[in-house]
Amino acid sequence: MTGTNFSVPNMVFADERGEIFNHPSLEMMGQEALSHFRMESGDWIPLPEGTKFFTMPGHFPAGWDASTGGKIVLREAEWEGKVRGIQAVSAFMSPGFTRTFLPAVERRDDAPVLPLWAYAAVGWKDGRFWTAGIRVDPKENWDARQYDDRVLLPRVKKRLAGSPDNRLLRHLERCALRYHCLAAKNLFLGRWECPLPVSPACNADCLGCLSLQPEDRFHASHERLDFVPRPDEILGIAVPHLERASEAVVSFGQGCEGEPLLQAELIAEAIRGIRRATRKGVIHLNTNGYSPSRIALLAEAGLDSVRISLNSARPEHYRRYGNPRGFDFPDVRESIRIAGENGVFTSINYLTFPGLTDTEEEIESFSALIRETKPDMIQWKNLNIDPFQYVSRMGFDAGTPKGMRRAIGEIRKRFPKIHFGYFNCSREIITALRGAACS
Repeated sequence: MTGTNFSVPNMVFADERGEIFNHPSLEMMGQEALSHFRMESGDWIPLPEGTKFFTMPGHFPAGWDASTGGKIVLREAEWEGKVRGIQAVSAFMSPGFTRTFLPAVERRDDAPVLPLWAYAAVGWKDGRFWTAGIRVDPKENWDARQYDDRVLLPRVKKRLAGSPDNRLLRHLERCALRYHCLAAKNLFLGRWECPLPVSPACNADCLGCLSLQPEDRFHASHERLDFVPRPDEILGIAVPHLERASEAVVSFGQGCEGEPLLQAELIAEAIRGIRRATRKGVIHLNTNGYSPSRIALLAEAGLDSVRISLNSARPEHYRRYGNPRGFDFPDVRESIRIAGENGVFTSINYLTFPGLTDTEEEIESFSALIRETKPDMIQWKNLNIDPFQYVSRMGFDAGTPKGMRRAIGEIRKRFPKIHFGYFNCSREIITALRGAACS
């Protein structure tokens, strides 16, 4: 099928085998929460290199018919003399891009729960694919072209041969080769950010947890760490990486583990050991931020950087998604504040979702959180989850969204000195950003 020269990209869909087609007349549409929207100029960008396509079984695509001025939900299509069932198509954008619209779809009642990906609208125009997103971080270290497994495999083999008894290193081999974790690949490639998972347990039950899901929900994206590493296993990875890697960062708190602050004493011991061996690079922590006192402990030990995750600045929506156990949103808010007061470069890992993140209520709540806690950076991440499951769990009346581009722009207007990004920062970048904030 060939497209017509509309200013808006054409809607795309897939047949039952997953082959993708573009519709000859219907325009691509976007979705926020459960509402469908016609695209406007500037709502789409060329599909970033490294983006993956996913079909959405049990979901029918919705497109805009410009000739009638109405929406059409496509449930079947005829070509080659045969009527075929179809399904919606989505894009999972490369790191560094924040989606602005979900795929516009109608969900069948018996549709399966979708795996943990960040589903974004996608269309076809001028011989190429387009998607709904905005680049929030210009850093190219995480671009797909930077990762060539032909280079990686011999380096993994060599590194394992040099440390055959390090269980943490063997765990990260699995992350790099089976789950294609880019941070784990960085470890073996000797550069940039390297992961240091330490905690098999968690004190929250996030709906979109990447490493542990109930049997009746859906499969987790990967297996969780099943042991607590020894300090020497941590140092055996962290010290050489900080000493030798370019733009070196080592990070506690990964998608393949639970909550690292549950192992705060171990992390503090490891930080002290690392800093006795080297002053280079950044020691970073990704966390749910449940314990301000443990954040303070790690800051005292020498933590350089922290990223605290939340899906919403409204306590009720935070609880519905994260299901915290033994802590609540005020603890998280206080951890953000305490980290900054202790000199730790502090980022909010903001798990965005079109239709919640960009509502007036959320923008105001998030603005209040920023004013109170004064973080250094906002990381505009995409929440990986089935959109309909998330909306069902939130149970909110989203009202009228302002649009993700406008929401990001509004936060930028209100807080011009806060840095926006997607990735954790090296020492060089932290120094430069702090210098810019002071100028």
